[in-house]
Parts: sequence; structure tokens; C-alpha cells
Amino acid sequence: MSSETKVFTFQEVVDHNKKHDCWLVISGKVYDVTSFLDDHPGGDDVMINATGKDATDDFEDVGHSNDAREEMKKYCIGEVETSTLPVKQKYNAGTATSTANQQGSGGLSIKVIQFVVPLLILALAYSLRNYLKKE
Repeated sequence: MSSETKVFTFQEVVDHNKKHDCWLVISGKVYDVTSFLDDHPGGDDVMINATGKDATDDFEDVGHSNDAREEMKKYCIGEVETSTLPVKQKYNAGTATSTANQQGSGGLSIKVIQFVVPLLILALAYSLRNYLKKE
């Protein structure tokens, strides 16, 4: 990258989301990986699917080698303006617990329905069979 770093808005990066024009945001930097798609060991779909979002987590989850990190430097074309990045959803344990508790009572009624409905269908079939035998 040159001494003068180009800064892109997130929307500018998102617009480059095709096989013939593919940019990624990883750790605040913008990479034009178009020429690397055919050589990527995970296939081009993996990289194309990482467009339109901050791909940092996707990149880190794979556990890329130091060689891969060194290789990616040549594809860096600038940085993303961090104020234009979408806000990430943060995990909140308190919310998850309260949601689970709210669903707990609903979960019980679903279990009851899953038990009662088949019994009602069976009872209806049995009654219908007996009714038709009488005629």
C-alpha cells in the first residue's frame, strides 16, 4: 500500500461483490481479492459470500496461516471508514436468559399440543371407524 492510504466508505466496498469485482473488509482494511478468487484454497464462493459485511470474523475463524496473512498484504487497497461500518449485534447474556425464560412456558404448551393433537386425531379416527361399522 502506498504512503497515502485510500479510505473507502463501507457502501463503496459493498458495491464490489461479484466474481469479476470482489472486495473484502478485514480488520478495517479493504482488499481487492478479485485476482485471487481462482487461487483461494477454500474456493471463490467463500470469499464472495464474505462480501457486503465486515469479514474479519470469517477470516479469523478459519485460522489463516502467517503466510496467508503475508500474502494478503499485496491485495490491500486501503481502509474502510469505520464510522460507516454497520453496528454489530452484541451478545447480551441477560437478554438471552430472559428470552429463554419467556420461551420456557411457551415450550411447555407446545409439548402439550404435540402430545394432545395426535391423541385427538387417533380418537377421531377410532370414532369414525366405529361409526362406519354400525352402518
